[in-house]
Amino acid sequence: MDTSIITKLRQMTGCGMMDCKNVLEEVDGDLEKAVEVLRKKGIAKATKRGERETREGLVVSYIHSNNRIGVLLELLSETDFVAMNSGFRELANDIAMHIAAMNPVYLSETDVPEDVLNKEREIYAEEFEGAGKSQEVVDKIVEGKMVKFYEENCLLNQRFIKDEDVTIDELVKGKVGVIGENIQIGRFSRFEI
Repeated sequence: MDTSIITKLRQMTGCGMMDCKNVLEEVDGDLEKAVEVLRKKGIAKATKRGERETREGLVVSYIHSNNRIGVLLELLSETDFVAMNSGFRELANDIAMHIAAMNPVYLSETDVPEDVLNKEREIYAEEFEGAGKSQEVVDKIVEGKMVKFYEENCLLNQRFIKDEDVTIDELVKGKVGVIGENIQIGRFSRFEI
């Protein structure tokens, strides 16, 4: 196997040399298929990697073309090698652009304050007060509306603007699968005039 193609795949994905070599042999040197296979294999491992510590990474900025919206995003990785990977940087830029467009309020469901959740549930429940529906039915409707609330307000639950078939959480996990290291969104701030 030609070492230049192994090196190229490693630069594209951040995966280890042996992983790249083995996958390239498996797909007869087809670079695109190799990236796809590494991604599929890695998604299953992403959950396990999710507990590993992320102390490296980078901060990216995104300024929308109208110069009225800006985003700062902290994207974390396990090593500085991955933080310099072009795929990692592309992921960071995509997420920052998504934040500019979709204006999430929270990173994840666990970041939503309890009082906000209680207020939302109360508002949704009041919509059906006196509608003649059983409490069980109202509870199911309220939980469905809470799922929608999370999708609209929590970054990890939002559908990615470039591919609405995946959430931001799935997008990150897919990149974890390709790169082979834990990746976490640290913090973000969105500014708008």
